[in-house]
Amino acid sequence: MRKTCLNCVLELAKNHSEVLFLGSDLGAGTMKEFRKTFPERFFMEGVSEQHLIGMAAGLAMEGFIPYVNTIASFLTRRCLEQVTIDLCLPNLPVRLIGNGGGIVYAPLGATHFALDDLALMRLQPNMTVIAPSDAVQMRAFMEVSRTHPGPIYIRLAKGGDPVTHPKGLPFVIGQAIELAQGTQVAFLCTGAMAHPALIATQLLAEKGLSCSVWHFPTVKPLDQAALAPIADRHTLLVSLEEHTIVGGFGSAIAEWLMDHRPHPPRLLRLGFPDRFPSQYGSQEQHLAAVGLEPETITQTVIRALG
Repeated sequence: MRKTCLNCVLELAKNHSEVLFLGSDLGAGTMKEFRKTFPERFFMEGVSEQHLIGMAAGLAMEGFIPYVNTIASFLTRRCLEQVTIDLCLPNLPVRLIGNGGGIVYAPLGATHFALDDLALMRLQPNMTVIAPSDAVQMRAFMEVSRTHPGPIYIRLAKGGDPVTHPKGLPFVIGQAIELAQGTQVAFLCTGAMAHPALIATQLLAEKGLSCSVWHFPTVKPLDQAALAPIADRHTLLVSLEEHTIVGGFGSAIAEWLMDHRPHPPRLLRLGFPDRFPSQYGSQEQHLAAVGLEPETITQTVIRALG
């Protein structure tokens, strides 16, 4: 997914002279071809992410469209004031590409966990928040990313993620996609959680339960047109996210239900609990520890249904 995203930035730059790339102390070979082809539009700054946001804002004010790439926890948490004041307040067309959304960088410890990035970014007025499921969906999104007004936060997963997005389907910002049809339980997922949701759906089907899967690549704005019939047709909604359950995608779903459905269906929010992970391990081990792998998701849904 990350490779596809950065390759798409190069493709956009070949056809649009206003497209720039800005990075923060990334690997020496990162965007090598971009740097060689467009040296005047390539900027690799040091470990000073707040400066990077201010620089991108200034360039956007001059008519450029900067694509800014660095580690998600630094791009959001460390730069929150700059993102709010420099980008969102003037509503500038800067694209923030966050590497390692969720717990991709698990071996590097809590400083590199991005388990609150969706919450931080969706709090900002004018910010659009995107979390594609795979490389195919990332490419479809990047094709429309240049012309969208205002700032965008783009959450990158691990890379090499199983493809769940239908090929050839255009990306519409703010539109959810139905990946599986069902009548009893609706899985609402974002980012790379689409694949675990689909596997859990298969496991539940073996037990006689009919589940639908809806992927929301746009966390903000939510697809309210899709949420309305989903809420009306299912007895249980299950949100899945590689993110804390506080303030993220599941919270956005809960807020919508409270505002628009006086008698909403039950919502089960699955994600990381409101505490720092207490163990060391890989991304897969952390996901398993909080019940975000398909087998445990299946068991949790069965218990919720009584």
